[in-house]
Amino acid sequence: MQQYTILWADDEIDLLKPHILFLQNKGFKVTGVNSGADALDLIESTPFDIVFLDENMPGLSGLETLAQLKTIKPNLPVVMITKSEEENIMEDAIGAKISDYLIKPLNPNQILLSVKKILDGKALISETTTRGYQEDFRNISMAYSERIDHEEWTEIYKKLVFWELEMQRTKNSSMATVLEMQKDEANTNFGKFITEEYKYWLNDPKAERPTMSHEIMKKKVFPQLQAGRPLYFILIDNLRYDQWKTIEPLLADLFTVEKEETYFSILPTTTAYARNAIFSGLMPSEIAKQYPQYWKNDDDDDGKNLHEHELLTKQVERNRLTIKTSYNKILQTDKGQELANNMNKLKTNDLNVIVYNFMDMLSHARTDSEMLKELAPDEAAYRSLTYSWFEHSPLFAMMQEIAKQKGRLIITTDHGTIRVNKTLRIVGDRNVNSNLRYKQGKNLGFDEKEVMVAHRPEDIKLPAPNMSTSYVFAWKDGYFVYPNNYNHFANMFRNTFQHGGISLEEMIIPFISLEPK
Repeated sequence: MQQYTILWADDEIDLLKPHILFLQNKGFKVTGVNSGADALDLIESTPFDIVFLDENMPGLSGLETLAQLKTIKPNLPVVMITKSEEENIMEDAIGAKISDYLIKPLNPNQILLSVKKILDGKALISETTTRGYQEDFRNISMAYSERIDHEEWTEIYKKLVFWELEMQRTKNSSMATVLEMQKDEANTNFGKFITEEYKYWLNDPKAERPTMSHEIMKKKVFPQLQAGRPLYFILIDNLRYDQWKTIEPLLADLFTVEKEETYFSILPTTTAYARNAIFSGLMPSEIAKQYPQYWKNDDDDDGKNLHEHELLTKQVERNRLTIKTSYNKILQTDKGQELANNMNKLKTNDLNVIVYNFMDMLSHARTDSEMLKELAPDEAAYRSLTYSWFEHSPLFAMMQEIAKQKGRLIITTDHGTIRVNKTLRIVGDRNVNSNLRYKQGKNLGFDEKEVMVAHRPEDIKLPAPNMSTSYVFAWKDGYFVYPNNYNHFANMFRNTFQHGGISLEEMIIPFISLEPK
């Protein structure tokens, strides 16, 4: 077991002998000095794991010693000890990045707790996390082995995300591997669940089903409209629930999370289908029928999401809302910055819709760029990249301006994404769409294991360009590859983030309502 070394600087160090003996009996090596100057001399030549500094020493004070110490060893943990409870001393010490703060008279257990928290904190947290997940492992597995509903699936997914984030913080790779296997098993069962239930959700009025893409404006957004207060609806394309949990702390000083909800993306889990359903308030087959001028099929050359504002306007009219709206779609950083600089122009609107496309572009760029694959080889790195981007993005600047306006904010997405690893062979003609997670076309040939098939697209409210059109959706981490040049394309797309199919990550997505602080 590692023996930690402690440097303790106090002008009355001899009076602290009982505390030093207590720590030595607990296995720590403690060196005592009488002044800040002596402490700095030792720190230059001797490695220490932690430093205790008395604040009120003659010569160099504790704060003055701390300032010099941080220039020599900026990452060395320091515990400030003082008789004073004056707020300005505490603030100065905290501002100088101390690790803890103790007030005399000292209690031996109080000292030990501080040392353990600083030196063994990560190991203790890792052990606690591992123990907690091991206890929950069986509960999660038992839950999805039985017949459960969409709400229970949502809770399972949230639990898996919780443990995934906890494992990431503790860097426990062995348990992370177990968790990854459990996620894979959960996604297999989720694929079976969606295959059995999805059609009934859309056709049986009595079916117990979740809120879905085409319902969120009417059910979750319009009810939040209030006269005289702007509501901002920000849709970040491709934002998974775990990515929301990653960026949530950045908003903590600006907003209170009034309600954290999820909803289910429709199939296919792609922008062309799910986002058009959101803004129209209709399923894709209904859009194609009622507004053929705004709908484009997979084999059409034109952009598939060029009429979101028009579809939103139609939905507002159908709901007989007399509101002032704005719509902005951000595809480039400079346009995002331009909007962030002009947020004041939006505060007189009742509803401001902002679609931000960066996450979708990031996932597609990662497919094409070897550098981005290196930067984000797995989910943890992908989340880290999301955090870094968001912290420095015009989108975060927009949210800061919304908070200043005391505007209310909704953050959501149209679908998630999943890292694919398992190839699924498929055969089709040249008119079959290019998406790796779902295929639409005539006379498709594939193995029906680990996929959902819709031979009658109308059963799941999707348009059928031809009489014999079928849709097939991959479960969990599968992706479709044609037999021609199979190995080349299998290797090209393996371990890339894709969407369009059926997985917890793609379908169960965040819907967050925030109030400014």
